[in-house]
Order: sequence, then C-alpha cells, then structure tokens
Amino acid sequence: MTPKQEPSLFGLTNSNRDFKKKETWGKNQFNSSFPTALACYMNSKELEPVYIKTDSNMKNKIENISVTDLFGVNPSDGKIYFSFETQFSNFQKYIIGSIPRNDLVIMLDNKVVSSLEIKLVALPDNSTCELDEDKFGSEIVVRPDTIIYLACSIISSYKNDELAKESLKKIIGDLGDEITDWTEPLNIIPFLKQISEKIKLIVSEVHENQIPIIMEPVWKTEGKSAQLSESCLDIFVWSNLGMLNLFMPSEGDSLTNINRFTRTMVWLFKMLKEYSENGKFDGAEIINSLTYNSKNDKAFSSNGLKTWPLMNCPELRKPRITKSEIKNIILGGGQNMLSPERRFDAIIFNSPDLF
Repeated sequence: MTPKQEPSLFGLTNSNRDFKKKETWGKNQFNSSFPTALACYMNSKELEPVYIKTDSNMKNKIENISVTDLFGVNPSDGKIYFSFETQFSNFQKYIIGSIPRNDLVIMLDNKVVSSLEIKLVALPDNSTCELDEDKFGSEIVVRPDTIIYLACSIISSYKNDELAKESLKKIIGDLGDEITDWTEPLNIIPFLKQISEKIKLIVSEVHENQIPIIMEPVWKTEGKSAQLSESCLDIFVWSNLGMLNLFMPSEGDSLTNINRFTRTMVWLFKMLKEYSENGKFDGAEIINSLTYNSKNDKAFSSNGLKTWPLMNCPELRKPRITKSEIKNIILGGGQNMLSPERRFDAIIFNSPDLF
C-alpha cells in the first residue's frame, strides 16, 4: 500500500516552512513558496525563466536564465535549502544597522548562496485588461527594502569592496556635496538630471556583472475574469540593472518634481554616495528621512502599460506552464490548506443570483 503523500510543494524538500501545517499556506507565505516551487518545476522540465537585463547604455535586453543560475545552485541538489523571510547576510557588511529580510535566501551546506525578492503578479492588470491579449501587462509593486538590496547588489558587482568604493567615488565625484538638506525637494530637483547620468555611468561600468534581484512569476487569466488561461504560468526575472528601467527617467523626461520614481533614484544615488565615502550606508535612515511628501509604504509601482514594453516576449503572450500542471507543483492535497481572502466585492461579483 502506497503511503499517503503529505501536503508539499514541488522541490521544496528542505526549507524553513513545514508544509504539513496549515499556517504555512497563508497568502503571504504561499505567494513566495509557490513561485519557488514553480521555478524548481520549470527546471525539471528544462525550461529557463525569462531574464530582463540591460546593456551598457541601459537599453532593455530580454534573455533567458537557467534556474541554476537564478538560484546560484542546481535546484535538484539534495542539499539545497530554501530559507524564506530571511536576511541575506552576505550584504550585511555594506549596511549600517541590520540588513532587511528578503523573501527568499538560498543556502547550500549551511552557506548563504543567493537572495531574491518574489513578486507573484496577475496578468493582465487593470490598466491592460481591456486591451488586445497581446498587449496584456502586469503591475509590479517594489518595496523600499528592495532598493537597499539593489544598492548592495551594485556594490557587490565590483571585483572587491575597495574597488567598489574607489570606482563609485570616481564616478560620483563631488555631486551632492553642496546639498545641505537632502530632505528638501527644492534642493534636490536641480540635481536630478546629473544623478540620473551618474547612475547610468555606474551601469556602463558593471553591466557585465548584473545579477538576478526580483523573481516575478505571472499567472494569466481570461481577461479580467477569475478563470485561469489554459497557458497560465511563467517566470520573469529582473536583474539588478534591468529593474532600473522600471523607475529611471527616460531621455527627454522633464525632471521638475520628485515623484515615487525619481525619489527611488535619489535613494539609490544617496546609498551609493554614502558607501563611496564611508564604506557603508544607512539605507533605513535614507528611506525614512527622504520621503519628499510621499508615504514609504512602497518605493514605487509600475502598471502593465509601463512594464509591457520591458517584458514583451512570446512567454508573456503565452506562458509555458498550463493550468493542468498546477497539480504537479502543489502536492499531497496542499490546495485544501489554502485560505484565500474573503472579499465582499468578490462575493457580490460572484453572486449574480442576488440581482
């Protein structure tokens, strides 16, 4: 008699989540656990996630990346360990205070290997659901802590920490030294164009060493309905430099105010400038003090109209994993452990008999 399989997710044999317990199937946990299992499943099928990068001139590039390169270790290695909601200790040396936790830290033989933020997103979003299917896009919301990881990842792109400090100092020079109060928007706006140019120079220097920073699986529905498309799942990965195109200004943009996008650029520049001067930066203090009249609940969000040009490829139009394969990823009746949110608007929408 075959023993009954316990609730689990494909490939996640070793992790800090016990999938036999219902609390590990809550929305916040599932939104990072399932994408990780999806990546392991795609690896088993020899499918490579889509990789969004940039060239030396910050022009968008779409390639593919193996899951082994994404994780930094082969996911089929029996010793791989998935640590969710964990600090990526390799970046602690760049930070004053504690490095924030990230969605996923991957370990092998008790050594920290890599770290990813995970964004499980719907396709299409509200801004593109009325468009033709080949124009469907997804919204991505980026947390302030991700910008701390972004700054650290750029620093780590150099051969060693001392070279990073010297190179960044050489590029940044004295830009910003005359700003006496960084919290005042009027003091910053005149320098936005120069800040943008300095970041582009940094990109030209480290573009060959860019690394994955955000794993963004998409789940596709039939338009705005609650029905999954037949071809419904795929994974997009943003490199640390590729994600710059989500918030950096385009050529010809009028930089006359500070919105969430330009604020994010200022945060990144200030972090790199502090590192170039002190060998460390206080990311939390920069984020908390440089608010520029916007809340700090998120760094920024980019809707599907903005992300579509950056993500447009055959996999966005037709994701490679079908809905019939979900049962190969969620195992042992794990779907029965899920606790989806009960939303009144959703109940009304799905109760036509009321009207």
